[in-house]
Amino acid sequence: MIITTRNGLTFDTDRDLSAAERHILQKLFAWESMATSLQQFKEKKEEALRKGWNRSGPVKGGPAFRTIVSDMQQKVAARLGK
Repeated sequence: MIITTRNGLTFDTDRDLSAAERHILQKLFAWESMATSLQQFKEKKEEALRKGWNRSGPVKGGPAFRTIVSDMQQKVAARLGK
């Protein structure tokens, strides 16, 4: 999957993210539209990173992951009018 951030950065999830990061990102895509607050979205992100992929243990998101998630947080804030 190709993801383009609001400021025009493009990432290929197959190339730029680990399998664990892709899995967590899938969960965050759902939370991006369901979160009732930016804080809730951030908590879900931290929880997913702590649990890892299939509860395999903590995942440290790399630069591409962090950039994509930051963009998602901006989208959540915009959706909530913050």
